[in-house]
Amino acid sequence: MKKIFFYLLFLLIPFTAFSQKKEIKAIEKFQKDLNKEYLSKDETPLRGDNFINFKAHPFFPIDLRYRITAKFVRVESPEPFELPTSSGKSKKYQEFGKAYFKLDGKDFVLSVYQSLDLMKTEKYRDHLFLPFGDLTNTKETYGGGKYIDLTIPKGDSIVIDFNQSYHPYCAYNAYDYNCPIVPVENKLAAEIKAGVMYEDVYHH
Repeated sequence: MKKIFFYLLFLLIPFTAFSQKKEIKAIEKFQKDLNKEYLSKDETPLRGDNFINFKAHPFFPIDLRYRITAKFVRVESPEPFELPTSSGKSKKYQEFGKAYFKLDGKDFVLSVYQSLDLMKTEKYRDHLFLPFGDLTNTKETYGGGKYIDLTIPKGDSIVIDFNQSYHPYCAYNAYDYNCPIVPVENKLAAEIKAGVMYEDVYHH
């Protein structure tokens, strides 16, 4: 019996290592693409000296502990609502579902939303929006919280990779952009040391 156990363990180790390598590559691609976007004159939210001085985003060290497979429960009859934005206006969303997960032994839940405007387009029909806040906000990250892009899961679980979390455009340019405000229900009583970090040099 012990021999079978160690044989199975021996087979599992290479698979786990391969899986982790794949996940790390996906995070590195996210970081590279985000930097590329902000360095592009056609895509960047940055203006003036902020664009000229930008070299790359600071990131927390990649930590797969923050890549979480959460239990996902869809909302059966979602109701459209107005999500307030940074400009005092609002955008139309619906709550698509809730993600339940553990982090450092504690239970958390995050609401996941769907834009009523984006869901009408072919490209973003399966797009889900996860805005969240945590205890790094105003310290290592933007005070207004961060976002994660997700897609509609096929089953009853969803992968949330906080390593791929980013700041809203209005963190870098509050004049030209109108960003959804993180709902109170999505503010976590935990430090999420993953994804993009922030130095507030953009509003001075």
